[in-house]
Amino acid sequence: MCAVARDAGAAILEVYGDEDFGVQTKSDDSPLTRADLAAHNIIVAGLQKKAPGIPILSEESDGISFVERSSWDQYFLVDPLDGTKEFINRNGEFTVNIALIEKGIPTRGVVFVPVKDVLYTGDQHEGIATVTREGETVAIQVRKLDRASLTVVASRRHGGEALEGCLSVLRENFSSIDTTNMGSSLKLCLIAEGEADLYPRLAPTSEWDTAAAQAVVEAAGGSVVDVDLKALRYNTKDNILNPFFYVIGDTEFDLNGVLSQVVVLPE
Repeated sequence: MCAVARDAGAAILEVYGDEDFGVQTKSDDSPLTRADLAAHNIIVAGLQKKAPGIPILSEESDGISFVERSSWDQYFLVDPLDGTKEFINRNGEFTVNIALIEKGIPTRGVVFVPVKDVLYTGDQHEGIATVTREGETVAIQVRKLDRASLTVVASRRHGGEALEGCLSVLRENFSSIDTTNMGSSLKLCLIAEGEADLYPRLAPTSEWDTAAAQAVVEAAGGSVVDVDLKALRYNTKDNILNPFFYVIGDTEFDLNGVLSQVVVLPE
């Protein structure tokens, strides 16, 4: 998975260096570039070669019905270019996401950051998460939390009243709240690496946006839960939209008690 993600990242950077990204608009009004398609083709070919018996669900796949995929006990879930808008805006905050899903759980995940040549991995079977920078691989883990301060990471593009309501509750429970904004699955990786404590996502996402980084977070000791504080699971319904969710670093701190005070309107 790591080598495949790196190969896809190299193809993305080739397009990133061009003036024309070949931007199209998909049926859901989200953008699609030549880089998305190039990365998709490389990942699908690479995974089929390395694990020919495992199905692949990619953001850029042709429609695969729930009738077909509901029988999958194991499959790869892929976002070839997570953060296409960040790619188009050239801010570097985009990733390649590849996850192995087993019975609804992302057990292995790889998140590659092409611009920085940084690779995050998570293996829930082994309970190990790592980051590789400048050729050096080190283990990472979430950090401990106390009442003195809380660092919240939020989407660069999706905030609104729901997030403000959540932050208001958090301010009542912590002495100091710091916020940082970032695109793509990098938000989850910040928590896995111990650089932030909480990511409230109270806006729509798709399953391929989160699966790989969820594996990294949970292998690093954190958790990803819906607003009812139940573990986020995959391939359970016809559509591939996630419920609203929280990414929590320190699972031993009673952050659930605080988050239960947040009023979240129905999606």
